[in-house]
Amino acid sequence: MEFALLGWPDDDHPLRLDYREFAYAGKFVMTSTGKAVVGDDGVVAAAAFDADRTDPDTLCVRYITVRRDRQEEGLGPRLLGFVRERAAQCGYERLTIGVNNPFSYQAAYRAGFAFTGEETALAELTLEWPGDRSLERYRNGLAVFRQRDLSGDEEAFLAEKLDSEPPDVVDAPD
Repeated sequence: MEFALLGWPDDDHPLRLDYREFAYAGKFVMTSTGKAVVGDDGVVAAAAFDADRTDPDTLCVRYITVRRDRQEEGLGPRLLGFVRERAAQCGYERLTIGVNNPFSYQAAYRAGFAFTGEETALAELTLEWPGDRSLERYRNGLAVFRQRDLSGDEEAFLAEKLDSEPPDVVDAPD
């Protein structure tokens, strides 16, 4: 598996993904976001990010997508960790991401992010790095999802996590 930074937001780097294989595929064609990918014989996961509009020291991860046939392999958290490390090396002091489901929430936690206690107008929970990874904060985020209309898979996932600790942070690839 190779992790690669294709470019930062100002690098004008579109990425074409097959909409049948990737959620949010159309969002990666935009040239105003930076991109990072994971590949082994083609792209299997991608991230898009840009600078926060109000804080130049904050990088916002806008989208993470994993090819449908490669989900549940831990690629999302590892790619998010890769972006986190590259952003820190570039001088960003903070990263944020908005998540709209408990699976993405868990993946962001595995990448070292933490729930801020805030929700966006799009019903996304905001997570940040570095952040408060306390047990209370982690469970507060899970509780927000429990109040929503969920799929059976999401309900089962949340029931499994009811009394769990925040997940360990995965190692970011070099």
